[in-house]
Amino acid sequence: MMNIQEELESTRIEGSSGGGVVTAVVTGKMHVESVKIHPEVASEDVELLQDLVTAAINEALEKAQEMASSRMGSVTGGLNIPGIM
Repeated sequence: MMNIQEELESTRIEGSSGGGVVTAVVTGKMHVESVKIHPEVASEDVELLQDLVTAAINEALEKAQEMASSRMGSVTGGLNIPGIM
């Protein structure tokens, strides 16, 4: 189980929005590593940009949660043990 937790910490998951104009990278432990914004969209509507950043981060976090649940489930036999992740 310790190996899986270490693996989750070092795994990077990417989410994107707006057809790839905003990308977010998070770890398997749900830590935001980076956010990249294509220069074209940076000078556009600020509210749109905020929505795109939020969507990209949420997508990356959802993917990270799914991956973490899947990997931890293989160790715990599907039991949801509080404090594991």
